[in-house]
Amino acid sequence: MQLDQLDLDLLNLLLEEPRAGMREYARVLGVARGTVQARLNRLEREGYIEGYRAMLRRDQIGLGLTVFVGVKIAGHANEMATGFEQAVVGLPEVVACHMISGDTDYLLEVVVPDLDCYRRFLIGKLLELAVVHEVRSNIAIETLKAGGSLPLDHLETR
Repeated sequence: MQLDQLDLDLLNLLLEEPRAGMREYARVLGVARGTVQARLNRLEREGYIEGYRAMLRRDQIGLGLTVFVGVKIAGHANEMATGFEQAVVGLPEVVACHMISGDTDYLLEVVVPDLDCYRRFLIGKLLELAVVHEVRSNIAIETLKAGGSLPLDHLETR
């Protein structure tokens, strides 16, 4: 289904002001609250909205180290990749996993309290996966932007 301008405006509002509420969304969009609720329900049902979450300050909750890990797996058979993907998705330290092209097969974003915890994760979990052939760790020194809004201006409206 194609999105119309009201859908796009609502999605942008959700990204910019996620806690504003139905009344405020309706006021800004110039429509009834029931219209906003119906649109949200449809956008959720059709899979445009994946879910809602709070973004926490990692350093404030004791997760001060972010490591981007390039992983090369041994071979590229589907069952090997699938096994790796299932294992990695189950690791709580991995907050994002992307299959990528280039020198490595996957890029993981790993969040842990400190370097010692990362060492334990690397040796005790990631390198324990038999399919892992090579790992390259890149430690984030400072995060300038994370979890930003999505650029929606490329979407066509009907």
